[in-house]
Amino acid sequence: MLINQMQVGDSVSGEDFHQINQAQIQQFADSTGDHQWIHLDVERCKTDSPYKTPIAHGFLTLSLMPKMFANCVSVDPSITTMINYGMDSLRFIEAVRVDDEIKYAFTLVDIENKDIGKLYKFEGKVLIKGREKPALVGTFLSLIM
Repeated sequence: MLINQMQVGDSVSGEDFHQINQAQIQQFADSTGDHQWIHLDVERCKTDSPYKTPIAHGFLTLSLMPKMFANCVSVDPSITTMINYGMDSLRFIEAVRVDDEIKYAFTLVDIENKDIGKLYKFEGKVLIKGREKPALVGTFLSLIM
């Protein structure tokens, strides 16, 4: 859907679920230096973790949001540019376990005029297949110039 055709209240979500695997978690840990055992130590997780399996870093789940957003919302590149403007009120609600499947959903809640363009505010959620609670919620911001 083209962002400039959206109205407050419109919702979009990815068509497909994305599976988070251990290799992706390891790669994220190596990139960020966050090597906590709860993400990487499969054997220790079986005994010491409340999840009994490794979990993805919350920021791994968040870092996929711009890509997943671009799969749902686009701009006409001949007339506009869309940039990631940040995130407000981010909360990690439910752990994403290794091999969970997640999907991103966005609802447009506000459009604010700025000097350099329009700021679109989306309620963003990461849904986990088979669970009621979302992995994260927050206000995802996109600036259209």
